[in-house]
Amino acid sequence: MKTADLIRRYDVAGPRYTSYPTAVSFHEGFKEADYRRHLTRAAALPNEPLSLYAHLPFCERRCLYCGCNVVISPHREVAQPYLDHLVRELQLLADALPHRRRLSQMQWGGGTPTYYGVPDLQRLFDAVRAHFTFTEDAEIGIEVDPRVTSFAQIEALGAMGFNRISAGVQDFAPEVQKAIGRIQTFEQTQALVDRARASGFRSVNLDLIYGLPLQSTAGFGRTLERMLAIRPERVAVYSFAYVPWLKGHMRRIPAESLPDPALKLELLALAYDAFTGAGYRAIGMDHFALPGDDLARAAERGTLSRNFMGYTVQSARDMVGVGISAIGDVADAFVQNAKKLPAYYAAIDAGRLPVERGYALAGDDRIRRHIIGEIMCNGRLDFAEVERRFDVAFEHEFAGELAALGAPGGPIADGLVLRTPWGLAVTSLGRPFVRVVAMAFDRHLRPATEDARPVFSRTV
Repeated sequence: MKTADLIRRYDVAGPRYTSYPTAVSFHEGFKEADYRRHLTRAAALPNEPLSLYAHLPFCERRCLYCGCNVVISPHREVAQPYLDHLVRELQLLADALPHRRRLSQMQWGGGTPTYYGVPDLQRLFDAVRAHFTFTEDAEIGIEVDPRVTSFAQIEALGAMGFNRISAGVQDFAPEVQKAIGRIQTFEQTQALVDRARASGFRSVNLDLIYGLPLQSTAGFGRTLERMLAIRPERVAVYSFAYVPWLKGHMRRIPAESLPDPALKLELLALAYDAFTGAGYRAIGMDHFALPGDDLARAAERGTLSRNFMGYTVQSARDMVGVGISAIGDVADAFVQNAKKLPAYYAAIDAGRLPVERGYALAGDDRIRRHIIGEIMCNGRLDFAEVERRFDVAFEHEFAGELAALGAPGGPIADGLVLRTPWGLAVTSLGRPFVRVVAMAFDRHLRPATEDARPVFSRTV
């Protein structure tokens, strides 16, 4: 089938599946008391490590492509009360997990965590260390902005024990940077990576985005050449999630300036060819890693995991989140903190965990979560493994889903998925459409109607 025909058929709105069910299914009927019950269940596994995510939402200025929950202010003093409350939330969380305090993974995201100076970064890290310990092989990562992150901050973070660093590039083309409100030179990026490596960071991740305004194959090709000159251990190549109905600032990006779906796929193909041709291993739907990186090794073993921090090799059974809008995944329940500062502050001041909404998984959710995770992470699904894990007859339980995948004009007929003697395997043709394959097993997706407000970004 021609690429244009595939795009027409499979360029639909769909989730990215950092969770299943997705955050759209979270509801306000899930309260703090529910979260505490799940924390009590999680606390009963003292030998199991945790993952911890801390959301630091402040930025000096807004990037027009950004879909994160951020607080924009050039006045650094406004961020101090937030840090105070974050430290207190860590105490509340630790109190609820009295016998489970080991971390195999920690990530600080934003916003821009390095909005804070070295003393504040040290204070937050010390607060984590006051309540939790790290496993010997823990992933300790942070997102930074090369435009505002100093060498002193990089060196201090390395000394604290951070070993993974991630920075956005998006595109080095000047016209694209101007259109998205983020001017960042190649030299700034290279200097940050060099200093991170000299400061003990063992893995550097750089982000690219395809589908941004004014992107072209020529310009993106030059960006890829520069990325390969830096040679980060990991690269994420994300599809631009253009959701102006959710993020009002994206309305400042004219829709007519965006690449059409065919050009977006061409940009992705350029990235795939560039990175795999330079020795990187393709990971999941949008990541690349050098063969010696832990992410590539996990992909080789088929043990890759995916959570709200993205693809990971250190996926603990439970993940806790602190800060506004942070999401936790604890004892078969998702929980999300208050998204606005006043509500967050009020909860912490009252001694409450700042829960705004959540979702407790049912039995069927657990099975489908595993299935979708296998498809998104490892590009394959072993029916017998699902049957052993969940005591179900797969082909009976999911007959409808298999019929939809195998129908004339469906993903199997179009070559996106292979039906094998042991299960399903996503093909190289199907990799850009893997979200669509996973959607076949999502019972929470609601049929779109003409007057329905969009929920998800496009899959292409």
